[in-house]
Amino acid sequence: MTPFRERNPVPIALIGLTAILIVLFAAFNAQSLPLIGGGTTYYADFTDASNLQPNDDVRLAGVKIGSVESIALHGTVVRVAFRVKGTTLGGQSHAEIEIKTLLGQKYILIDSEGSGQLASGAVIPVTRTTTPFDVTTAFIGLAQHIEAINTTQLAQAFTTIASAFSTSPPEVKSSLVGLQRLSTTIASRDAVLTDLLGHAQNVTAELAARDAEVTKLINDGDLILQTLNEQSAVIHALLVNSAELASQLTALVAENRAALTPALTNLHSVITILQKDQFDLVNSVHLLAPFVRDFTNTLGNGEWFDTLVANLPPPSNQVQLGPQSSSGPPGGH
Repeated sequence: MTPFRERNPVPIALIGLTAILIVLFAAFNAQSLPLIGGGTTYYADFTDASNLQPNDDVRLAGVKIGSVESIALHGTVVRVAFRVKGTTLGGQSHAEIEIKTLLGQKYILIDSEGSGQLASGAVIPVTRTTTPFDVTTAFIGLAQHIEAINTTQLAQAFTTIASAFSTSPPEVKSSLVGLQRLSTTIASRDAVLTDLLGHAQNVTAELAARDAEVTKLINDGDLILQTLNEQSAVIHALLVNSAELASQLTALVAENRAALTPALTNLHSVITILQKDQFDLVNSVHLLAPFVRDFTNTLGNGEWFDTLVANLPPPSNQVQLGPQSSSGPPGGH
């Protein structure tokens, strides 16, 4: 077998280049691969995009089954392309843009209906689609156009109408008088309403700017609740075991109460005596210390002991030990 270093490098380079091109092609077309991508692409026509964005969820009965791929204008309608994985849709399916969060994030809700199967690449017509009413957009539009309304002229117009119909039947007259009072109230509160709607516009703009942060906050709160829910079984087991331990300790005390009561009584008596004689015990320890020190010094010479007796009188006769000398006359024998 020819060693790798001795082989022709040209075929090896061609094979490596081909492999790199295949990997790049797979990377750029991952969504179309059968294992990691796949799915079926459908289209839906809406009268309004309603702030729907690519990569938003596509759900069926509350379960995510795909995501939005693209949004484009198609004539007088908005055509949304979305990919669905692992689910077949009925031939008369409906699509509806729903509000996912309070900050305006949307998703497509699919209602699978009808017999048969919706073909790949089929378009759900605008007659079977629904767009939501966007409250945020309505408030912003109202705040932008409220200043263009001349509330004073509006109040004068209602007043003129009420005067013109002053001779009308009581029912019509009372209705117009009510309209006059309503317009007058609106005119008197013009500055307050304008300020209120201006603040509402600022709030909605701030929330829209902090969409990601609020969404993360909501998701983190959901994660905390999920964690607490998962740990509920552990907390329950801990409480049950604690209650069982308390019951066992109570039973243990009840069983040994007859033996513990005399022991505790005697211990209380001993403690009482010690407290009563505390001064004598402390004084005894102080007096014992010099005696122990002197006794240790006396017996510290091995088999012998040294002591000193003071203030004894001297002896009356002194005895001198030594050789005795004989006495007699000189020259004696």
